[in-house]
Amino acid sequence: MADQSIKAPKGESARNGGSQEGAAQTEGISRRLLLGSAGATGLVLGAAGGAVGYAARPAQATPLASLGADQVMFHGKHQPGILQPLQARGHVVAFDLAPGAGRKEAAALLRRWSETARRLMEGEAAQQDDTDVARDAGPSSLTITFGFGHSFFARTGLEKQRPVALDPLPDFSSDQLDKARSNGDLWVQIGANDALVAFHALRAIQKDAGRAAKVRWQMNGFNRSPGATSHPMTARNLMGQMDGTRNPKPTEADFDQRIFVPPSGSKHPAWMANGSYAVVRRIRMLLDDWEQLSVKAQEEVIGRRKSDGAPLSGGTETTEMDLEKTDKAGNLVVPINAHARITRPDQNGGAAMLRRPFSYHDGIDTDGVPDAGLLFICWQADPLRGFVTVQRKLDRGDALSKFIRHESSGLFAVPGGAAEGEYVGQRLLEG
Repeated sequence: MADQSIKAPKGESARNGGSQEGAAQTEGISRRLLLGSAGATGLVLGAAGGAVGYAARPAQATPLASLGADQVMFHGKHQPGILQPLQARGHVVAFDLAPGAGRKEAAALLRRWSETARRLMEGEAAQQDDTDVARDAGPSSLTITFGFGHSFFARTGLEKQRPVALDPLPDFSSDQLDKARSNGDLWVQIGANDALVAFHALRAIQKDAGRAAKVRWQMNGFNRSPGATSHPMTARNLMGQMDGTRNPKPTEADFDQRIFVPPSGSKHPAWMANGSYAVVRRIRMLLDDWEQLSVKAQEEVIGRRKSDGAPLSGGTETTEMDLEKTDKAGNLVVPINAHARITRPDQNGGAAMLRRPFSYHDGIDTDGVPDAGLLFICWQADPLRGFVTVQRKLDRGDALSKFIRHESSGLFAVPGGAAEGEYVGQRLLEG
């Protein structure tokens, strides 16, 4: 499915260090395996003291659980964090270059960030001043993705290399945008299946920014943890609805042309080859209003059954929706303003985008209303034909619009993956 393969971590982590860890390595036991075998050594520690228990070779070292062992490769055709399955924890953060910082400083920053991303995604420590937050964990499917905002190009004197597709998004009727939490020169997406691994990466990226860039805004998200259901399922959002049923799949013949910039012969600049454009929206869900609706009313707003995601016209989640089907009274089974009807590619000139969101919850307001919703992140080869086309259609009569509010927005050019020995964005910054 993805160009970035997933594999088990290297045997030894760069986090191992110090005299005690060195003794363990002499015995052929990595710190990670030793910690994993705590059940086998715990009795020894209790009966004979710490020194004996630490030095003894366990009968059988217990490896990391698969949740921690899964690793995504940093180098590849596309950047990580686009094609991989949804992770349990996510952070999105935008930076602005510091006053006086330009192309040279941006190149140095992306070089640092890329090296940090590579190391952390392999389960190693950050190169300098690692915080040890994720010391005991494996890679946990960590991905770190980098993008450039519209303002980045003026700051670095690269206006001629700015893609036309990065023109600002139009205004939409559902927008109530906070400018302080929108856009930015640089954008970083972090995802992992362990919360500490994700936070460790966020902290390392922030520290790497140093004096070159400062955080403009940052948001935290989550999804269901892998293995929490008896079999793989489409994710649910905080409204309880399945979210992403109609996502385009890499097995579809036109997937690449919809999601990724072609390597040559396109209207996009050459440095964007194999890249994509990310639209990031913080969409607040008005959950108190939504939860007052009956399940039937909620299903009519969406156009799908809440229990299994199947269209109201019948079948299973993957059954093609019958837009013409009527009930005994002659009414459309899938209402004309149902969200699932309006967003269908065949209702939008074939427009499609790969949705890869996180839910968020930022506490309870003083009036008792949850500040919660969706960190909507979607990927497409052309945002004008993808997100903008669909959002304009939703603006004209989506039944869901009265239960959501778009509070922040950003559009970022995400270049293709870095080859071995390269850093992300090198073809732009050194081309």
